[in-house]
Amino acid sequence: MKRLTTLVLIMQLFCAVAMAQEIGHYLGGEKFMYAETKQINQFFRRFNSEENLDGKRIYEGDPNFHHKEHRTSYIRMLFDNQNNDITESVKNEFIADVTNDDNAKFLDFYGGRWFAEVDTKFKFNGQTRTAVLFLELEKENLGIKWVINNVYFYPFTKLFYADSTAATKFLHPMSHELDFMNLIKVFKEPNTVEYYFDEGFKPDFRTLFLYEIKKGDLIFENVEKVSFHFFQLDNWYFQLREFNRQGNNSGWLISNISKIPEDQKEALLKYIHYEK
Repeated sequence: MKRLTTLVLIMQLFCAVAMAQEIGHYLGGEKFMYAETKQINQFFRRFNSEENLDGKRIYEGDPNFHHKEHRTSYIRMLFDNQNNDITESVKNEFIADVTNDDNAKFLDFYGGRWFAEVDTKFKFNGQTRTAVLFLELEKENLGIKWVINNVYFYPFTKLFYADSTAATKFLHPMSHELDFMNLIKVFKEPNTVEYYFDEGFKPDFRTLFLYEIKKGDLIFENVEKVSFHFFQLDNWYFQLREFNRQGNNSGWLISNISKIPEDQKEALLKYIHYEK
């Protein structure tokens, strides 16, 4: 009986291997599997020419390590070629800049200035709502970890500064002479209370988010979509998204790219974070 079971398992294994080979042939053979950039770490390594298309690491001392021609061909493969908004001229300018002999630019996994944007689904007040979580790497002792450093949740945003006509509301500068009894008018209108706060006040959505989770009114369901934003390279910004499709141009690819001066990146960062 044991021999029969073993024989069945072996036959199943051979069938699985044969099926994998057939699928590999249908999609373009093994090179399809290797060419796909399956992991974020792999994207970093290929961008820097620290891994070849066979998935083998290239270390310092190897003639192909940070090799300009290899980087040029690798980086060109890391664009979403189905996005017509990324023109050949932009690709060429970007590649020429980051592979420049005098000032080559490389990506550093631990170098900061890149972060994840994660679209998630939560149950809130009986409805499924989208919450956008922004995560970045943070050092801890001798290691690193991903942490949530920003949250966008529409039900929170509509609670604040929704009434533009309330911008003129204020407490009279002589309110102290009345023992601040006029605070009663502030709290009679809860929808406009924030207009009485200091000029630099910004609601902390992370605290609100955590508060609702602690109360049990915000319940995680699943992750919908993940993308990454890179500000690490001087005068450039690009976005990374995963594309699951047939062919070599799949996996984690540059889905959006812009040449942007360093002094304008803060404005773009606020836009991505849904900040006004």
